[in-house]
Amino acid sequence: MSNKMILDKLEGVLERFKQVELDLTNPKIISSREKFIKLNKEYKNLTPLIEAFKKYKNIDDNIISSKELLAEEDDAEMRQMAKDEIDSLINEGNALEEEIKILLLPKDPEDDKNAIVEIRAGSGGDEASIFAGDLFRMYTKFCENRGWKIAINRITEGTQGGYKEIVMEVSGNGVYGIMKYESGVHRVQRVPDTETQGRVHTSAASVAVLPEAEDIDVQINDADVRKDTYCSSGPGGQSVNTTYSAIRLTHIPTGLVVTCQDEKSQIKNLKKAMKELKTRLYNLEYQKYLDKISSKRKTMVSSGDRSAKIRTYNYSQGRVTDHRIKLTLYNLQNILDGDLNEIIEKLQIAENAEMLKVSGV
Repeated sequence: MSNKMILDKLEGVLERFKQVELDLTNPKIISSREKFIKLNKEYKNLTPLIEAFKKYKNIDDNIISSKELLAEEDDAEMRQMAKDEIDSLINEGNALEEEIKILLLPKDPEDDKNAIVEIRAGSGGDEASIFAGDLFRMYTKFCENRGWKIAINRITEGTQGGYKEIVMEVSGNGVYGIMKYESGVHRVQRVPDTETQGRVHTSAASVAVLPEAEDIDVQINDADVRKDTYCSSGPGGQSVNTTYSAIRLTHIPTGLVVTCQDEKSQIKNLKKAMKELKTRLYNLEYQKYLDKISSKRKTMVSSGDRSAKIRTYNYSQGRVTDHRIKLTLYNLQNILDGDLNEIIEKLQIAENAEMLKVSGV
């Protein structure tokens, strides 16, 4: 069973793990918040691989011992037991080896981060806004099922329901690494409530998922940001409150503009807006990383191209199709109720298979 290439790689990982473990006890590193956070994250990411390595090495050692026993044993019954033990260990080792191959793949450094998710109505008028609302409800339920928290940054409601735009922060364990697969254009095919002749209409909404920047990721010069305040307003210009609590931030060097009016407190809106601004600035650089890795693969499952059509929801057939991996499921209502697990797992498997092919592990 022993795969020398994998064992050699794991030995190298073990050496790095020991070094990180040692560095985390270094007072100079502990005193540097940025270095300590970075190393602590690396330690956390390496731990599952080290645990798998120890188990893999133990299985390999047991196979060697069982083979030595088999070579020395004359009793037929004992020899059969040794052979059965070897077969069982080889099967266990082979399964673990596949897990290790996945763990050895380079991890997107942003996967553990929280995310900012924005949903925007596209082509299709009022029906597109209603569909954007359906997507928001789907993601809300999906996040609730995972124990993630959602905080709304801003909402622009549609004239007949749903939303023209909604931007939210999603926080929890490994949010971006899962939600990133939702970036792209989502298309719906159904008969709108306003359609009198029963014709199927096609509408669309775009979803963008951005890894949320941490304080250590982006430093913003106060002189580069213009802050404007104004009264929050609801649909149709109706006043939500009469104080200047809404915030608009303009990053002068890049021209990026961020607004937040969901909170009644100006301070809370400012905090949310600044977090989103940092995220958008950080993603200007992160997009270069996405472009770099996508250029090295024939297929990029979690593509940074937000204009790409990724999924179609067909109501008349109860069908959902993910075009990236040609996956079709006939459980539309469950998916709209937040059950995205099967789709995301299949996307992860496809991406891992593609990365394995490229890496040659």
